[in-house]
Amino acid sequence: MNISLRQVRYFLAVAENLSVSGAAKNIGVSQSAVSTAIQGLEDYLGETLFVRNAKGMEPTYEGHQFVIHAKRILATVVDARNAVRARTDEVRGQITIGVTSMVAGYYLADLMARHRRVFPNVSVRVIEDERPYIEHLLINGEVDVGILISSSLTNIEALEAETLKRSTNQVWVSANHELAEREQVALADIASEPLIILNADEMASRTQNLWRDVGLQPNVVLRTSSVEAVRSLVASGVGISVLPDIAYRPWSLEGDRLEACVIGEPLPTVDIGLVWRRGSHLSPLVEHFNGLAREHSHSRSRQGAGIARMA
Repeated sequence: MNISLRQVRYFLAVAENLSVSGAAKNIGVSQSAVSTAIQGLEDYLGETLFVRNAKGMEPTYEGHQFVIHAKRILATVVDARNAVRARTDEVRGQITIGVTSMVAGYYLADLMARHRRVFPNVSVRVIEDERPYIEHLLINGEVDVGILISSSLTNIEALEAETLKRSTNQVWVSANHELAEREQVALADIASEPLIILNADEMASRTQNLWRDVGLQPNVVLRTSSVEAVRSLVASGVGISVLPDIAYRPWSLEGDRLEACVIGEPLPTVDIGLVWRRGSHLSPLVEHFNGLAREHSHSRSRQGAGIARMA
């Protein structure tokens, strides 16, 4: 059984009035309806939410905890209703977002274009820098929301994150490389290959950790901060590279000279997500942006699934 918004409203009414009769009177329903709703909530949660005493209905510890979440639930519903009813061309203002270079290059453009179409009168200021500095700006309130490699966050006590895109690691090889014909490869298969490492967005340390975790020493021949340089070098047969699939562009100039191979080992993903300061009140403009980012991520996932089915 799932809980309903009606049960949540009735629960809050009892918590505020400290009695079933008072809640029923304020809401305009029968006492039995309120009692049934509370019983259903307690059955669903597996906890007692109220105890009866001389003063009436007193919330238990679990009841007090649920009050906090119940208020958030109803506030979120109200925000959603207002967002749906609002004319997007009447929404005005400015927000500041923080991004890292990988996000700026391979995720941000389509989202920004879509946001501009939906909210033409909202200005979005973008700060691009290394993840630690963007985290610092978020904690200080100088940036409203970040789109970062959320799987690398360090200030997890001070920040909240929501994953938008989960990227798996792939091995990039030239189209004429012997590994290009394989359905999947193991890291042991490429340990002796000349490896090109991307330094941007902490990809270097993540790549090194992958090798360390499997107990192998890669043959690193070149490091660069440019994904496009990696793409060109791999396509030209200078070496191979291990990168997340978000950076793979088969339609690029080197697309027909480059193949991305699946890695057989279960490796950590590279997650791109929304990040904001824990406990902060997000303005309606930021909530609009976050909602659009979520929807944009879902639509991209659906498109990717459709392309995979056609392949």
